[in-house]
Amino acid sequence: MVRLLGKQRIRDLLLGMALLCATLALILYPGESMQAAKDGLALCYNVIIPSLFPFFVLSSLVVELGLAGYLGRMLEGIMRPLFNVGGACASAFALGFIGGYPVGARTAIDLYQKGMCTKTEAERLLAFCNNSGPAFIFGVVGTGIFSSSRVGLLLYLAHALASACIGMIFRFYKAVPGGRNAQPKPRPQFHAQRFSAAFTGSIKNSFLSTLNICAFVVFFTVVIKLLFLSGFLPGLARLVGTLLAPLGFTQAWAERLLTGVIELSSGVWTLAGDGALAGRMSMAAFMLGWAGVSVHCQVLSFIGDSGLSAGTYLVGKILHGGLSALFVSGLTRLFPLEAPVSVYLADQVDGIAALDFHTALTISIVCAWVVFLLFLFLAAAALRKGVGKQRRTVV
Repeated sequence: MVRLLGKQRIRDLLLGMALLCATLALILYPGESMQAAKDGLALCYNVIIPSLFPFFVLSSLVVELGLAGYLGRMLEGIMRPLFNVGGACASAFALGFIGGYPVGARTAIDLYQKGMCTKTEAERLLAFCNNSGPAFIFGVVGTGIFSSSRVGLLLYLAHALASACIGMIFRFYKAVPGGRNAQPKPRPQFHAQRFSAAFTGSIKNSFLSTLNICAFVVFFTVVIKLLFLSGFLPGLARLVGTLLAPLGFTQAWAERLLTGVIELSSGVWTLAGDGALAGRMSMAAFMLGWAGVSVHCQVLSFIGDSGLSAGTYLVGKILHGGLSALFVSGLTRLFPLEAPVSVYLADQVDGIAALDFHTALTISIVCAWVVFLLFLFLAAAALRKGVGKQRRTVV
């Protein structure tokens, strides 16, 4: 089978058949496809754009104005021992947790392209800095899906702990015995543009990046709908459920898992149904760690021609999903939770795409500016400390 897939003709044939089936599905289900696209656009307008765009601008300004370099001088003693990356990489780690997918990954790529970290360090960052934001885990998954802020807290703790563990695992990636990296460590420098140029460039690039992500969200929303309507996904779920029956999987659980593997938002929606709370939480943790093929396509589009390998990113996301599920399983044993009774649960889940745009945008912009000012304050403190050392040296 592997040999057959390795042949160019076979791959072209399979790709052609897939495109033909997709075309037929669009012809057979035009109304459903249009409605799925509208749902995807509503999700982009009400959730994706207000939550991601301000943080894209923030991450770009942090790199373009050289704030990451100044911050790196303060955090080198933390990032190097823990993750074997330079202090400037702390900006990607922090923004990845605050802004959500794929802000952390794009920041890591920007740091590499600006020469503020090595190729190896950027690939290490990709393995663990692309994480879900707290707003999605607490608001959508915790409150919306499980109707419990405690569930959201446990999921976020497991998500963060798994990310940190993966970072410590990948500190050994391409590490030379003796504690020295194969590549020289660049000293973070102040690659600053004028604020006007950095600001206008950040706005333009962030807008294009946000449109790129919205395109993937709409595309995969339609794909999942067509896979269900055509019977392909239910059929595959029956097969997976049969194979994983010894582990307690049914077709319903397999459908949830496959949906989440493809697209995160659609996957977590399915967890609002029946089933043991511990099992649904573990699957939610796996989905949040894995992030879905849709998010992976978004990150891979940013990696593009950067020269960075996507291998560490994909391996890191697989490990993130597995470790998150494992940690949630342990946390639910330490802090047992009772399944909440909620008659309005379905309405909350369906309302994810109907959030008030202006409210979401305002909250997101305020959070982004608070984080930006924090970076600015830390950078100023690092600069003042460096100037003080230089004066003492001269004296």
